[in-house]
Amino acid sequence: MMSSGFAVARDVRPLRVQEFASLHQRAVPEEEPVAIVCNGTTLSVMMATPADLADFGLGYLLSEQIISSPAEVERSEVIKHDNGIEVRHWIAEPCAQALLARRRHMVGPTGCGLCGIESLNQALRALPKVEADLAVSGSSIRRAMTDLRDLQVLNAATRGVHAAAAWSRNEGHVLVREDVGRHNALDKLAGAMASARIVPEVLLLTSRVSVDLVQKAAIAGFPIMAAVSVPTHRSIEAAEAAGITLVGIARDDGFEVFSHAQRIVGCAPAREASPADARAPSPLAGDVPDAMPDRPRYLPVG
Repeated sequence: MMSSGFAVARDVRPLRVQEFASLHQRAVPEEEPVAIVCNGTTLSVMMATPADLADFGLGYLLSEQIISSPAEVERSEVIKHDNGIEVRHWIAEPCAQALLARRRHMVGPTGCGLCGIESLNQALRALPKVEADLAVSGSSIRRAMTDLRDLQVLNAATRGVHAAAAWSRNEGHVLVREDVGRHNALDKLAGAMASARIVPEVLLLTSRVSVDLVQKAAIAGFPIMAAVSVPTHRSIEAAEAAGITLVGIARDDGFEVFSHAQRIVGCAPAREASPADARAPSPLAGDVPDAMPDRPRYLPVG
């Protein structure tokens, strides 16, 4: 299976063991080392699905706030090597100087345990506030997540990749990007949306939600993000601070809203949680009873 000249899936013959063992043919996803190179300097090397790589590079630069607009990229190219792929970008001089200063600031002394406190701050960086006045029905969220399955072409062939999709009230599914890495899929989507000047409304994810995905969603400007799995506690805090409506456990029969539920029309708290309703603390939470506080469950209505 090919995309833009690169193989994105390959047939293999594993041994299937059920009641009997037998060889059968299966498509599995490809992954390649992909280097993001900016003005001749390698910023990062990630294992990624070799598809939509121009979108990937642009989305990475945007999500890392190296640039703020595609207009700040003067030239780009994708180069295949024997041992991987380079996505090369040349950015405008003011952005290049800011990147150089940032990289110098992040360099720590040889042998240090941490590369400076700034690197820890960057992990939980302040996010732009998403103020969009958007209202979407609960039934639309459920339908959007259900319909996304039919748009995941690579996952249909391999059952081994994540998807990030942009959905809007007027157009439905606008763009879908897939990758073996959930972060990569979102970077690809962000890059494609920026190139096409698509206004972000609802982000759909086929993965769990970690804080870095909320960071990328906030920088891209999504007011609503919905995922099939549960978010981490840090991601809930980040979404709350960034003004993002965070929907998790989005399935055919409903979902849960963890922050800014006012954007979901027809959803209201079934009732406020009371101390008597508190679940027993998880053994993973240690001795801190409020380490995993209960939140009201919001149920879609209509």
